[in-house]
Amino acid sequence: MSNSHREHHICWGGGCDHRGGHCLQVEQLSAGYGALDALSDLSFSIDCGHTLALIGPNGAGKSTLLNVLAGLLRPRSGRILWNGAPLMDNRHEIAYVPQRSEVNRNFPLTVRGLVEMGRYPSLGVWRAAKQHDRDIVERAIDALGLRELSRRQIGELSGGQQQRAFLARALAQEAHIMLLDEPFTGLDLPSSESLGEMLRALAAEGRLIIASHHDLITAPKIFDYSLLLHRELISFGKTADSLRADHLQVAFGYLPHTLQA
Repeated sequence: MSNSHREHHICWGGGCDHRGGHCLQVEQLSAGYGALDALSDLSFSIDCGHTLALIGPNGAGKSTLLNVLAGLLRPRSGRILWNGAPLMDNRHEIAYVPQRSEVNRNFPLTVRGLVEMGRYPSLGVWRAAKQHDRDIVERAIDALGLRELSRRQIGELSGGQQQRAFLARALAQEAHIMLLDEPFTGLDLPSSESLGEMLRALAAEGRLIIASHHDLITAPKIFDYSLLLHRELISFGKTADSLRADHLQVAFGYLPHTLQA
């Protein structure tokens, strides 16, 4: 990790100590559902301050990896470390942004209410919000440009606005690892470009952004690193190197038409 990433590492709350580098290490990870092996012997490591795309065909294990990282699925074997300690010992540092299709658009929740939910992991069940918590909520709302939308119901927002609201919730949580499941699906071009800029900006502040992604054309513009999967690791590294034609041929079984000359 570069010195600039260390110096500008985001920390909105008190008591944060970033000595030690903030590195995510996945070691020999295997996971699945019932008799199905969705991931096998996966290993990679990446520092904070980066955007990482998870790319592969349907059923390649992208959502499975996100679910394991988010603590929603127990791995069958292997381990995941964050700064040398088990990731689940630092669950408050992980924020998961689901696919928009999983959001109940009829649930009566405002943008502000959604962002305030980001403070729940720190508050616990009984502790009331303090000024520190309210300040973080306000900062998250402003950071994602949601001030004018803060009283709107989630179901009234456009796709791009919804994604910004969920990112604001993650900011309010003071998460260092942001996990996003297909965040660009269904967005128009302006909304996609705006979201891409936001993700890069969040990473530049020192967060680690990990997202499943399917568009091979836009991936190099948004993500500086890519992990190519087909139930096991095909390639990992800088996006231009990871998404080479020969790697894509192995992962997809054919060369995706978007890369065919």
